[in-house]
Amino acid sequence: MPVPRTPVAVIAATLLALGLPTVVAPAAAAVGTGALAPAAPRAAAPATVTVTGEGSAVGEPDIALVGAGVEAVAKTTQAALKRQNTASAALLKAVRAQDIADQDVRTENVSLSPVYDYTDGASTLKGYRAAQSFAIKVREPAATGAVLQAITDATGDAGRVNSVVFDLDDRRPLEARAREAAHDDAHTKAAQYARLSGLHLGRLVSLSEGGTGYVAPAPPISADAPAGGFAGVPLAPGEIRATAMVTAVYELD
Repeated sequence: MPVPRTPVAVIAATLLALGLPTVVAPAAAAVGTGALAPAAPRAAAPATVTVTGEGSAVGEPDIALVGAGVEAVAKTTQAALKRQNTASAALLKAVRAQDIADQDVRTENVSLSPVYDYTDGASTLKGYRAAQSFAIKVREPAATGAVLQAITDATGDAGRVNSVVFDLDDRRPLEARAREAAHDDAHTKAAQYARLSGLHLGRLVSLSEGGTGYVAPAPPISADAPAGGFAGVPLAPGEIRATAMVTAVYELD
């Protein structure tokens, strides 16, 4: 009884009949004989640990941001605007005299609105209020009181001081220190978990920033000049704090 030929045997016989060399792949040979090639073993996934790191950094303010302006009320719009313009010019002149550069002074708002007197449920037009507000950057925080005093001296009853905020002119170095502290905190936590698990801390798999924060002190300043003027007001710059948070994944060996 003839033995049935496998497809591989038929191919080999055909090649021999044609006088061509025969090469049979091991996998094909295995299929032809009915044998299965062994599957490669899968490597076990390494253990990992996920931690959250938090960090912060503090610095001393190097600028003061002053919110100041002028306000004038008169019977007509023209009169109100004229008084406001005169007071604004005096404010800007006083600020420049304190060595504040023009690029550090910015107009924030200009407004003109009617003023009414409400009596017995009826409203009567009394006049108009014209106002202008400025943002002023003082690059020497210690000189802030003198700048405030100069503004109020120059503008009189029309002057307004709305706010003083101490800050950093460039926040990036402080934020970089906060991120570095957060990264170190995450690494320290991961190393502790590895030690507690009887393992060694392996390579960093992933790192993502969870967010950053920034806190600048903002002491309130009254719009009315205190007795003795602003030059005698003890201002406290405080400190600036930057925060950062990261999530890190490490392998455990």
